[in-house]
Amino acid sequence: MQLTLWTYEGPPHVGAMRIATAMRGLHYVLHAPQGDTYADLLFTMIERRDRRPPVTYTTFQARDLGGDTAELFKTAVREAHARFQPEALIVGASCTAELIQDDPAGLAGALDLPVPVIPLELPSYQKKEHWGAAETFYQLVRSLCGPAARARREARAAGELPARPAGPRRCNVLGPAALGFRHRDDLAEIRRLLAALGIEIHHVAPLGISPRELATLGEADFNVVLYPEIAGTAAAWLKREFGQPATTVLPYGSRATEAFVREVAALAGVDPEPALAAEDRRARWYAASVDSTYLTGKRVFIFGDATHAVAAAKVAAGEMGFEVVGLGSYSREFAREVRETAASLGLEALITDDYLDVEARIAELQPDLVLGTQMERHIAKRLGLPCAVISAPVHVQDFPARYAPQLGFEGANVLFDTWVHPLMMGLEEHLLGMFRGDFEFHEGAAPSHLGGPARPAAQALPEPLTAEPQPQAAEPAAAPARATPAVAAAPIAAAAPIDTRWAPEAERELGKIPFFVRGKARRNTERYASELGVATITVETLYDAKAHYSR
Repeated sequence: MQLTLWTYEGPPHVGAMRIATAMRGLHYVLHAPQGDTYADLLFTMIERRDRRPPVTYTTFQARDLGGDTAELFKTAVREAHARFQPEALIVGASCTAELIQDDPAGLAGALDLPVPVIPLELPSYQKKEHWGAAETFYQLVRSLCGPAARARREARAAGELPARPAGPRRCNVLGPAALGFRHRDDLAEIRRLLAALGIEIHHVAPLGISPRELATLGEADFNVVLYPEIAGTAAAWLKREFGQPATTVLPYGSRATEAFVREVAALAGVDPEPALAAEDRRARWYAASVDSTYLTGKRVFIFGDATHAVAAAKVAAGEMGFEVVGLGSYSREFAREVRETAASLGLEALITDDYLDVEARIAELQPDLVLGTQMERHIAKRLGLPCAVISAPVHVQDFPARYAPQLGFEGANVLFDTWVHPLMMGLEEHLLGMFRGDFEFHEGAAPSHLGGPARPAAQALPEPLTAEPQPQAAEPAAAPARATPAVAAAPIAAAAPIDTRWAPEAERELGKIPFFVRGKARRNTERYASELGVATITVETLYDAKAHYSR
């Protein structure tokens, strides 16, 4: 067992809570100790939901372990049914309650309640949150759609399978759940795309659906699967039992959205061209119109759940012009897809749920941009790198009040804004010369967006630059020419790293660099000097390092 401060996924019962919270008319009775009620905060504080999750905890305490915890669980189930009158119940145990080996399924079944009771077997010490969500959704679909599936099998065996009624094709949209990264806004964008194609949505599940409605999923003609980590297993079962095909393309980025529209149109038997022609696809034009120095060849590291990480890598390489230098995921169940995508980019995928491994890889690669989860946001902040969040786990700022989808054509526009704008701030290298010595960008100036007033440059630099005898300070425009081709082109020798120090004139020269790239310039220079065995960093070393990393 490994003690950790951060984790990418919670235990599987948190995944079950995400499904229960997304639905209407469903209640979850969780055999759990008092401390496990912390999970409520994920929904009320981080997602800003206006109500508690529909979960009843048995909240047993230490003194209860010497008594009858099974009776405690049965009492909690009876009271939850009497108080909330749900259409269906799911029951299970948290990781802690699993150790006392009560049997929630058998205990709840013995109560003979007048509503469906679906037991969940979620191995807390082998599986994690996304698996728990997928398993819960699958068990709900299998249990509640079971009678309709059996009737269909009997009718098919008797040769009495009814023909599909005439009329417009209908689809289910599967996958959106509570605590999902932009699921609410993604669903709005998918609804708009399907409406443009003239396709009716039968049900969205699990978000907003009731158990009675869930039992009729089999009446749709096909399924749109948005998040395979949650809906993939249930969609495969629906295909086997009801013959419903499912989409395979995730509409993430402009190209994938166009492919998604064509795939859905083919399943529904409609013409996609009018809907595609009416779309305003700004992201691709914006990417093509932006100065190429901001995008082309910029090195990006990507990490997240498998669906978002793979899709983001394709958009970054195929639509933005980035160079993907690292790709990874914590979704071990989907590691094959991540490895295949990484191999197509000439990379070896990083499959891990240890954030320290991810931090080490980012520090080693020193990318220009990090696309990740809230964990990578903290890592990138510590390393002084630009970052954008693309995947769960997320925090409160990733549930914005504004409309900000990730899927569809509008989602592609949001991706452009989210990825490129912070990157441009750190890449405007021509500003190094333009604002050198400017009163706002000297060594002592705090970032203006943090509210600090600008101080005169003389306060931060006691010695006027013009009084410095160093010629490079008096003639900044000529400084880059110091990097002679022989030095700049020479590969860094594999010398043993040494401790380096900055000469005063080099420190002053570094201070002329704007704050938003100064940290990166310092790190690159120190790395360059250390690997070359240069003990004292001079102005020449600073510009040699700049020339080396600019090649």
